[in-house]
Parts: sequence; structure tokens; C-alpha cells
Amino acid sequence: MSCQGLMMTQASPGRVNPGLYKRNPPIAGEAEAIQAAQKGDPEAFAILYNLHKRRVYTLCLRMLGNVSEAEDMTQNAFLHLFRKLGSFRGESAFSTWLHRLTVNLVLMQLRKKGLSLVSLEETVNPSDDDAPRRDFGSRDPVLAGSVDRVALERAVAALPPGYRTVFVLHDVEGFEHNEIATMLDCSTGNSKSQLHKARLRLRELLRNPSQPPQPSAYTESAK
Repeated sequence: MSCQGLMMTQASPGRVNPGLYKRNPPIAGEAEAIQAAQKGDPEAFAILYNLHKRRVYTLCLRMLGNVSEAEDMTQNAFLHLFRKLGSFRGESAFSTWLHRLTVNLVLMQLRKKGLSLVSLEETVNPSDDDAPRRDFGSRDPVLAGSVDRVALERAVAALPPGYRTVFVLHDVEGFEHNEIATMLDCSTGNSKSQLHKARLRLRELLRNPSQPPQPSAYTESAK
């Protein structure tokens, strides 16, 4: 499975950017299903659900690291999609729009659980080793190579929540660091630094799959 950053481009208001569909090409019958579902056709919405449920579930599982929570969040994402479908204007690929909606819901869930998505260690007392370097956020040739899919998924699930969130958003979902910084309310440099640390931790986990997870640098807020 390749985990290199997947680049996404944004469309300007009122017109579709053709580059959007390099990563998310149109799915046969999707446009018609969207239009029909926006008019209240339940069968059309069922088509959209069947087309996208697997990818939405995979995204939720990667970010949450829990099967039960991922299943619940997938259902929640499609409930929100049902309510908000009328606001989709086609200025981005539908799957990109749906994934952004899902990511926002997952981040809300993580915050409700009291998880800090920004490393307190890096924010309060950054060291020279933690400071972002010029190559942070660039393609990682090791993780982008041929890696056993199951082993990689297990390694991602073993990451601390904050590292896992940044890694999934950047290397899997293709968000830019400035977008991630806005989502997580942190600096762009902090996002790059956390991605770098997440990749280092993944390398360790892939080299030593039986190694137990190290204590997380992320803390839970007081209940």
C-alpha cells in the first residue's frame, strides 16, 4: 500500500477544477444519484451509501483506531450527509467533500473524548530535535514503497491519537499542512513536525511489529 501524500487541489467558487478528479475520478452513475438524492429519492441515497460506505468506514477506522467506534461514526457521517446533501454544489469531487465532512465529525468525536490533538510537548517546550526541518511533510520514500498492507494498517492503528490523526489526514487523505493546522488549531510547523514523528514511529513499528506501543506524548484533558 502506498502512503505517499496524495495531492488535492481546490476549486475556485463557481467552477470545477479539473485537477480535482485526478485523485477522485467520477464514479459511473454517481452524478445522477447525487441529483436524485438531493430531490429526496431514497433509492438514490442508498446508491451513494453503497458507493462510499467502505471508504468512509476505512477513514473512520484509521482515525479512531476502534472498529465499533468506526462503525458508529460511519453511520453518523451518512446521517449528516443526508441532512447536508443539498449544500453540495459540485465545486469539488463528491468523495472529497464527503471525506471532509467525515473528518470534521471524527475530530469532534476525538475532542469530546478529551484527547488533545496537538502535542503539548511540542507546543509548550519544543526542542531543537522537534523543530520542523525543511524536508518535513515531503514524500517518505520508505513508507511510500511496497509495504505489507495489513502490517501497515496495524502500525497506523498503534500510533498515538495525535500522530495517527496527522498521518491519516496528510499521507492518506491528502490534506495540506495549512488545512490540517486549521482543523487541529495548531501551527503548520507543528503539523509537519507531528507528521515527521508519526512516520518515524511507523518505521519502528514496521521494523518491530511485536514491539508494544510507546507512551503517547498526547495527554487527555481532565474529565
